[in-house]
Amino acid sequence: MSRYPRDMSGYGETPPDPNWPGGAKIAVQIVLNYEEGGENNVLHGDAASEAFLSEIVGAASWPGQRHWNMESIYEYGARAGFWRLHRLLKDIPITVYGVATALARSPVQVRAMQDAGWEIASHGLKWIEYKDATPQAEAADMAEAIGLHTEVTGTPPRGWYTGRCSDTTVQLASETGQFKYVADTYADDLPYWMEVGARDQLIVPYTLDANDMRFATPQGFNSGTQFFEYLKASFDMLYGEGEAGQAKMMSVGLHCRLMGRPGRAQALQHFLEYAQSHDGVWFATREEIADHWAKTHPHRRFARPSEMDREAFVAAYGGVFEHSAWIADGAYDLELGAAHDTALGLHNALCRVFRSSTPEQRLGVLTAHPDLAGKLAAAKRLTAQSTHEQASAGLDALTDTERETFSQMNADYVAKHGFPFIIAVRDHDKASILAAFKARVARDRDAEFAAACKQVERIAEFRLMDLLP
Repeated sequence: MSRYPRDMSGYGETPPDPNWPGGAKIAVQIVLNYEEGGENNVLHGDAASEAFLSEIVGAASWPGQRHWNMESIYEYGARAGFWRLHRLLKDIPITVYGVATALARSPVQVRAMQDAGWEIASHGLKWIEYKDATPQAEAADMAEAIGLHTEVTGTPPRGWYTGRCSDTTVQLASETGQFKYVADTYADDLPYWMEVGARDQLIVPYTLDANDMRFATPQGFNSGTQFFEYLKASFDMLYGEGEAGQAKMMSVGLHCRLMGRPGRAQALQHFLEYAQSHDGVWFATREEIADHWAKTHPHRRFARPSEMDREAFVAAYGGVFEHSAWIADGAYDLELGAAHDTALGLHNALCRVFRSSTPEQRLGVLTAHPDLAGKLAAAKRLTAQSTHEQASAGLDALTDTERETFSQMNADYVAKHGFPFIIAVRDHDKASILAAFKARVARDRDAEFAAACKQVERIAEFRLMDLLP
């Protein structure tokens, strides 16, 4: 059994309406990353100095040594940058991603965060790259981070963001049962749910594009003006979508040592003034967004095709193609994933098996279909699905004359083509079915075989729409 673990579908073409409080057209969520004092440093027991997200171009780790310039850049973030951003943001609900060891080394800044009413979420124990860590080691650090965070702030963190995470970070964070939300994804403009074992974990995605880290990366922002223009463009697009009835969330990521510099802080000030000049803008913490989403869009589990065993899968979907359970059996062996847990996704998988089968196998599927308004219908021997479908077009209530017409046309069609006339009746009414019958009976067999196969696929699509989201 091949199962693909990534979800490439998400909400699709029509995401849910967030119903933001007050009918807001956009939720603006600002994150202040507080990392100063939690970065790599031999004073912190690390093997080398920090080399990530600083003003030093091409910085490299210095094994076994302190890096005085790097340390002073981080110190600027705590000593000056934080307070400049605090003055700009103290009246706005924001979320702090606090590295636990950094928070422990900055008690005065923590008190200022709390006095401002900011949410303080956890940004891990210290700055560690977890791509090569064992799940046990990462889970131990996570537990230590939660404990230290609770000691320093007085309350456990309700949100989690590692940043330099592993492929098990979200699972490990969820398994703690600690967090209203986890933010270690960049996969959407809206919160979404993940099922992690028995737990339904809310994900509130973060961002790396509307993020001041791009001041410290190649091909990033070179000036505050560029940052402002990018934030403004993001806001305008999302605000417009909200006005059109598809409201979203805008995440903005800040760092004390980066955005706290004067020439950049002014760009943030201009953006705040711009966003606040619009009606229907909800500035919120991540926790507030998580609480709203959990209440407005609670998760509902359903039997997911990609998680079924073969027997359950075939039992559930073996009748989608009339009396042809072998198609579902073949689809079960494909690389199924979250994309196939919807009607359209599973339809594609089933159709792949049908389309790649031999002409003889496809003919068998066609001949498994009953005549329209034929003897089986009269004898009430159709499948429940076929009965419902034929009834939806009024074929269960024909006059004697209409029944005679259908009977004769069925006989003529089968005599010419060798399989019954097949049409997705839910796309039609009685009159259009008769018109299609008359037109298609005159076609050559190859053309009609192809048309009948298309109709079989369309019928299957309707049936799956009755079963799945």
